[in-house]
Amino acid sequence: MIANTLSADRRPRRGPITIVPATATHTASEADFVEAVLSSGAELAAFGPRTRGLIWLSYGGADALAATLESHPSIDWVQLPYAGVDAFAGLLASYADRPLPLWTSAKGAYSQPVAEHALTLTLALLRVIPERARATSWPMGPKTGSSLFGVSIVIVGAGGIAVELIRLLEPFGAHVTIVRRSASEVAGAERTVTSDRLREVLPDADVVVIAAASTAGTRRMFSSTEFAVMKRSSVLVNIARGDLVDSDALVAALATGEIAGAGLDVTDPEPLPDGHPLWTAPNILITPHSADTPAMTAPLLADRIRDNVAAFVGDGRFIGVVDPRAGY
Repeated sequence: MIANTLSADRRPRRGPITIVPATATHTASEADFVEAVLSSGAELAAFGPRTRGLIWLSYGGADALAATLESHPSIDWVQLPYAGVDAFAGLLASYADRPLPLWTSAKGAYSQPVAEHALTLTLALLRVIPERARATSWPMGPKTGSSLFGVSIVIVGAGGIAVELIRLLEPFGAHVTIVRRSASEVAGAERTVTSDRLREVLPDADVVVIAAASTAGTRRMFSSTEFAVMKRSSVLVNIARGDLVDSDALVAALATGEIAGAGLDVTDPEPLPDGHPLWTAPNILITPHSADTPAMTAPLLADRIRDNVAAFVGDGRFIGVVDPRAGY
């Protein structure tokens, strides 16, 4: 991922770094995060008036983080553990008009496992694996299923996951269209269009993959209107955030055959409660937000911490810089 060159007013002051103790999901890897800080030449210390950097390993706790920053105003840099930072959206917005602290996230760090999961869901849907996995007898009707080779794929989002997914799709000769905020081209995609043209490109898509950040502008971007213009043979894959899809509209689209299937690693609500109609919708495959498990992400997060601590004590070229105003 490309490092950001910061203006002087956004450059954090050097000083001690504090790591907030890991939650249970990261306890086994906490030593790796400590090593990542120390190996990059930084001073690791408990909170104090000289604390300049904060590595927040808790997957949540926005109120606790807000209180920490309020009680330690000397903190100039905060590293968050998520790729998506919607859990901290309100806190980030409150700092939108301040140059510091600098916020960095893990965006782009988990691209490989998440893109791999998106490809897994895509292949499973095209091969009708949800139906096959639930079968209790040998089907006697016509064989169904389709190939990924040469299909048209729309990827919503242009971050690290999209870039990695394009790379994974290369052997299949898929025709990729990227939908993003800007019209800047993305390497490997045949075309790139802006978000306001989403409904224009959906009718040609065999597969639609959602890989965009959750913001005020992207919530419910897939509703009954979008499903109505998609091919009846198309499938939807969401490995981003559940609130980008209107769940009720998705249930209806699957029930009426407006689209052929859906693969969800994220849902709205999440966790998806027992008895929710998505569980029994036709040709759906749901995984419990497991595209990037702790075993996969811990070493990747350690690498991101190592790179950004080196930037903190060195040239200031941080990776995964978050725009508090945009929310990602």
